[in-house]
Amino acid sequence: MSFRENEFVYLVDEKNKKHWVKVTYSMLRIPSLGTFDGSRFKHLDDGFEVTIAGKRFSVFRPGTIDLVTSLDRGTQIITPKDIASILFYCDIKTGDTILEIGAGSGSLTTALTSAVAPDGKVHTVEIRKENISNTQKNLKRTGLDKYWSYQIGDAKSTKVDIVADALIMDVPDPENMLDNILPCLRSGGRICSYIPNTNQVESIVNALRDRNFSDVFSIEIIQRTMEVHCGGVRPSYEMLSHTGYLVYGRKKLNCLQKQTHPLMP
Repeated sequence: MSFRENEFVYLVDEKNKKHWVKVTYSMLRIPSLGTFDGSRFKHLDDGFEVTIAGKRFSVFRPGTIDLVTSLDRGTQIITPKDIASILFYCDIKTGDTILEIGAGSGSLTTALTSAVAPDGKVHTVEIRKENISNTQKNLKRTGLDKYWSYQIGDAKSTKVDIVADALIMDVPDPENMLDNILPCLRSGGRICSYIPNTNQVESIVNALRDRNFSDVFSIEIIQRTMEVHCGGVRPSYEMLSHTGYLVYGRKKLNCLQKQTHPLMP
């Protein structure tokens, strides 16, 4: 199917440098490349080649990973390796309602809205206005903002009127927010907390166990690329190691009331 007007695409050159473009059927200016007759998009499809200023480019529709890695960053983002785990372990799919605590620069929000579209939505509670502004800008750039809503406030006390299929938390003290926001998570819903330090892992794991959550566990994902050359293949000397810990759990019907830990006197 040919590219449509207002669709977000990217051109990639022979050195794998990407140039992002919003499709128009009129003349458009592409930074560092020059002017391009946008009517040519009517005859281009995913993966087609085009020549601009004597250079050849391939044109692609972006996938979620392309959108996430192209964001304007205000804060450190959740990386694709961790996002993939969140989407899978929280069983996030089209039509779901997701409650997100903490927006950052919107990398996870971008992946979540892409996953729940076109029939679901993501609602974000964020304490910093600048993070909401940055996330909103990134989502509008890709057209995913139509599947997103937000509140500015502290999730420890802000009233949230939503019934979510999954609760995703990217904040340093998620255990302190549970009593306020757990009523927003449906019975059987899944929770994920993304945190950078092991002492935080202990706090949120014990808090979920105290509230009788099921299937509580924590993982860390390490990513290593391979160097592939003619006649030789080896692991790269560099790798994307620690970015954060992921804590997961699933809500039972009776998870609202904090319980006494079985090992506590």
